[in-house]
Amino acid sequence: MRKLTSGTLVVASHNEGKVREIRDLLAPYGLDVTSVGTLGLPEPVEDGETFEDNARIKAIAAAKGSGMPALADDSGLAVDALDGAPGIHSARWAGPDKDFAMAMRNVEEALQQKGATTPEARTARFVAVLCLAWPDGEIAEFRGEVEGVLVWPPRGERGFGYDPVFLPDGHDRTFGEMTAEEKHGLKPGDPKGLSHRARAFQKFSAACLGSAV
Repeated sequence: MRKLTSGTLVVASHNEGKVREIRDLLAPYGLDVTSVGTLGLPEPVEDGETFEDNARIKAIAAAKGSGMPALADDSGLAVDALDGAPGIHSARWAGPDKDFAMAMRNVEEALQQKGATTPEARTARFVAVLCLAWPDGEIAEFRGEVEGVLVWPPRGERGFGYDPVFLPDGHDRTFGEMTAEEKHGLKPGDPKGLSHRARAFQKFSAACLGSAV
């Protein structure tokens, strides 16, 4: 598979929390990283039906608009009791102001309406799909998932989005209570990424990146 060895990589997101996480994951590889927001590129219409569709839309638009390789992430929270919602519409549940406190309340209210009050009834997963697109049209895609349960009230002020209500399996702290290093599994002795984005990134880095510097 085609490798990224030097130059600038465009992160195809206007979400500063997402850009920050991807920048942290890319830090060991010596690439120059910028974002579509920094370059002043517009947000494309995300009208796909899957995470893969929307990641591809964003990556291709950013690669064409910048003339540089672009990495897009489409991710979201899929709740079993809500038939996979909010899913690809996770950001839309936060409204135009990206109010994720409201989005978390909306999810909780929907769970309460379903009578989903026990941990067994509140299972969910975070999904992330990374798409790397080149200006000449070549693409590569990588998917990562992490299973967990939803807690209420929200716990922790770290991370972003739905992190404060997501308790990953095997842990006693939500993503909102973890440091970035803990959430991504970047600590020494922890070879496997914990977060959905870190798991997708591991596949991407193995296929498309050289050795860390």
